[in-house]
Amino acid sequence: MIEIIPAIDIIEAKCVRLTYGDFSRKTVYSDDPLEIAKRFESIGLRRLHMVDLEGAKRGNPANLAVLERIAAGTSLIIDFGGGIKTETDLKGVFAAGAAIANIGSLAVKEPDTFVEWLDKFGRDRILLGADCRNEKIAVNGWQTDTEVSVFDFLERMNSRGVRSAFVTDIGRDGAMSGPSVGIYERIMAELPALELIASGGVSSIRDVEELNRIGCRGVIVGKAIHEGRITEEELARYAR
Repeated sequence: MIEIIPAIDIIEAKCVRLTYGDFSRKTVYSDDPLEIAKRFESIGLRRLHMVDLEGAKRGNPANLAVLERIAAGTSLIIDFGGGIKTETDLKGVFAAGAAIANIGSLAVKEPDTFVEWLDKFGRDRILLGADCRNEKIAVNGWQTDTEVSVFDFLERMNSRGVRSAFVTDIGRDGAMSGPSVGIYERIMAELPALELIASGGVSSIRDVEELNRIGCRGVIVGKAIHEGRITEEELARYAR
């Protein structure tokens, strides 16, 4: 069964969500991300996806103190990303309490470094993130578009040992217009060994059920949870 991974995006130590990755279209959901994380844990969810949006934009982690609080205050398995560009950044994220570092931009710009980190820190501690707009990879906190096909990128990384990745369709993220099922189906058809985590566009538990049906290993959900489109009872059905 698919795993629901709740998301907390951080700007200025607050829990927020952007629409279409646009920093000017920001909604603040809580001044205390730890309380949000505790609620997820109380439902029975085990995992948390954290994105340091400030860090992603400026190029180095900016909200490690929030990560430290959540890691100390819960038993959630936290994957944290945003601005991880150096091994010092990576070690800092682990030291602050993340079990997993999610990395996107560096894997696009410096794939050799990314693969070195996989070997050095372990494939269970590094999660590849592929953010795309119109099926092309975007980097730097979604601020910079590239001409790199998301399918070609994932194929290259899979051939170099990547076994799992989360893929975000920026055009769907925060819009609750439904996930990009077609993109995910094509990825799984072309790369059947890749454990795929969907991200972006989920509006209801029906979307989760559809992603489960097509074979996604996990789904990252933010706005639909924060705005009550998916209830605690529905989340609990997917708790592990």
